Amino acid sequence: MPRYEYRCRPCDDTFELSRPMAESSSPATCPAGHADTVKLLSTVAVGGSAKSGPAPSAGGGGCCGGGCCG
Repeated sequence: MPRYEYRCRPCDDTFELSRPMAESSSPATCPAGHADTVKLLSTVAVGGSAKSGPAPSAGGGGCCGGGCCG
C-alpha cells in the first residue's frame, strides 16, 4: 500500500499515512488530532546497484571522438 506524506498546518508537523491510492486525496488527521492538513508532493527515489571502480568516460577514444578527423 502506498505511503503519503502530509503536513499539519496548526502544529507544523509532517507525518505519513499508508492508504489506498483511491484515498490519497481524502482528508487526513494528524497524530495530534488536527484536521487542517495538506498532502505534500512526494518524490520517488529510484535505486540501483553502484559498481565500484572508475566511471565510464563519454568519448575521447575513437577517431571522431578524439579529434583526429579534421
